[in-house]
Amino acid sequence: MSESAPLSLRLLSLYPKKLGSSAVGGLARARLPEHLREQLLGKFAASYGANVGEAEKPLAEYESFLAFFTRRLKPGLRPQAPEAPLGINSPVDGRLFAHGPIEQGSVLQAKGMPYTIAELLRGDPLAARFTGGRFATLYLAPKDYHRIHVPLPGHVISVGRIEGELWPVNDASTAFTRGLYVRNRRAYWIAEGTGSCAGLLVAAVLVGATHVGGCVIDDRWLSGQTLRKTARLDVPRLPCAPGDDLGVFELGSTVVLLIGGPRSGEWKLTHPEGDLRVGERLGAG
Repeated sequence: MSESAPLSLRLLSLYPKKLGSSAVGGLARARLPEHLREQLLGKFAASYGANVGEAEKPLAEYESFLAFFTRRLKPGLRPQAPEAPLGINSPVDGRLFAHGPIEQGSVLQAKGMPYTIAELLRGDPLAARFTGGRFATLYLAPKDYHRIHVPLPGHVISVGRIEGELWPVNDASTAFTRGLYVRNRRAYWIAEGTGSCAGLLVAAVLVGATHVGGCVIDDRWLSGQTLRKTARLDVPRLPCAPGDDLGVFELGSTVVLLIGGPRSGEWKLTHPEGDLRVGERLGAG
C-alpha cells in the first residue's frame, strides 16, 4: 500500500477483515422479528437511498437484511436493450468508473497501478484470449440492486472462484491499494458470444470487499457441481441470454467485465461513465 494512503486505510491493515466480514455476514443472515422488519429495513434503505418501490416484495416479507440486499425487482423494471451487432448490456445496477484496453494482458486499476488478467482469473487457460480486448469496472453501492445478470447471448464455458483477502473496494482503496482486485476474494463466469455476439468472449469477475465476502455464481452454471473456495469448473457450453441470472453479491461490491475474442477490436464502449442499470447498452460493434 502506498505511504500516501489515507490513515484510515492504513489502519485497516490491522483489522481482521475476514473475521469481521464473517461476523457481519452472520448478523445480516439473522432473522428479523416480523413486526420490526418494515421499520429496520426502511431505515436502512432510507439511509443509503435504496429504492424500496422497485423491490419485488413488501419490506415486511424480507426475513433478514441479507434477504433484502439480495432482493429481486418487480418484473419488467429492467428491460434488456435490443439485440445489436456485438451488443453487450450492463450486467448490474451500479456505476461505470473505469474502462480501457487490455494491453499485453494488463489493465489499470488506477493511475500507475496495473494488474494482469492472468492474475485476476488466477491462471484460467482462457485468460490469454482477452489480450487486445477491453475492460469495464462497475461499482455497486449499498443502495444498489445486488443481482448480476448475463450481458450477452452465448454459451457459458467456465466458472471459477478464488479465495483472497477482503480489502474495501472504494475510491480511496482503489487508488492506494496495489493489486486490489487480484488480492481480494472473487468469483468469475466466462461465456462465448453467439449470434450477433459471435467472435466475443466475455468474463464477469465478481470482486469481494470488506464485509462483502459473498460473491456467488448462480447454481444453473455449476451443472450440479460445487464451486469450492478456490476452484475452476468447465461448463458444458450451457446457453445463456441477456438478462438471465448470472450471480449475486451478498452485500455488494464490484464487477470487472472483460471483453475479448477475435472480434473484440471491433467492440466499443458507448455508455458514458457514471450510473447505469441492468440491461442498458454498455457497448457494441
